[in-house]
Amino acid sequence: MTTETDVTTETVTTDAGDARVTWHRAKRKARLVLAVGHGAGGGIEARDLRALAGVLPAHGVTVALVEQPWRVAGRKVAPAPKTLDTGWRGIWPAVAAPGLPVISGGRSAGARVACRTAAELGAAAVLALGFPLHPPGRPEKSRAAELLGAGVPTLVVQGGNDPFGRPEEFPDGGSFELVEIPSGDHGFAVPKRAGITQEEAVTLITDAVVTWTGSLG
Repeated sequence: MTTETDVTTETVTTDAGDARVTWHRAKRKARLVLAVGHGAGGGIEARDLRALAGVLPAHGVTVALVEQPWRVAGRKVAPAPKTLDTGWRGIWPAVAAPGLPVISGGRSAGARVACRTAAELGAAAVLALGFPLHPPGRPEKSRAAELLGAGVPTLVVQGGNDPFGRPEEFPDGGSFELVEIPSGDHGFAVPKRAGITQEEAVTLITDAVVTWTGSLG
């Protein structure tokens, strides 16, 4: 394990290969761990993941940014969902080791993994960032069942212009909360003509997650 200021990085061996967990530990007594994975097209450098790692530790939430084995191995293409789930199951003992309730989280494909595995792993809640409700232009290929099947308190943070599912496309009556980031795309980027700046959009994300995690337990 290597240490740089208050950040530590741990390699975790899973049945899908070696994963990597970068810990951003709470600056006071931790209440929760948020384990959050990346999407199929990027890593833990995503703007929303970086922002959460920077903000949540001041609110008693330790953030564990998880890099799936395929990213650690330097591959460019994500494997099948079953393999992603295997990698997530493999890192779970490490993120649960502090003995705190663990929120299972992810962006895009990582959000699907979190939803699919939450019940079996005993997650306290799920954070879904940019949940890919359907492939772009294919609303009939809905993945709503994964979201609705999480079985634990769930927060969805979704861009208002996300081609993988706009907020109004999500099912009514589900056991999840949904926060819209106005004009945001799948990565929460907002155009210059939007009514909010990029910085304001990111603040909306972190504020929503701080409020929600404060309501848990």
